[in-house]
Amino acid sequence: GTAMSNITLEQASIIVDAALAKGREMGLNPLTFAVLDSGGHLVAFKREDKSSLMRGDIASGKAWGALGMGFSTRKLGERAKGNPSFFSALSDLSGGKILTSPGGVLVQNKDGDVIGAVGASGDTGDNDEQCVIVGIEAAGLTAVI
Repeated sequence: GTAMSNITLEQASIIVDAALAKGREMGLNPLTFAVLDSGGHLVAFKREDKSSLMRGDIASGKAWGALGMGFSTRKLGERAKGNPSFFSALSDLSGGKILTSPGGVLVQNKDGDVIGAVGASGDTGDNDEQCVIVGIEAAGLTAVI
């Protein structure tokens, strides 16, 4: 159809709950997760008890940056190292919303369409990302790192 494929609330809920469970299993710092649909709208958001104030903005920013650029914030960070002036311009254009720490991951459905993105914040970027991947896979979807 002509309509954009979008992540559902049910899928987003599975993602955040499975990702939170993985964080607890790993003994990580309190985590915050944001799931955006393919248009960048917030679908699901969970902030663990004792998560610090900016974590929600960071999680949302990671998801938004992945959607906005079409690849994960891990890749974005790698590219920014090689081209800091481009990243600086991107940051300005996005009003400071784009972040380069791992933890912002695109979500694909079985047809290979990007249907949304997930962002996490609270622990190291690598750990944030690992929880996101587990969450996405728990919902039967594909994480694009």
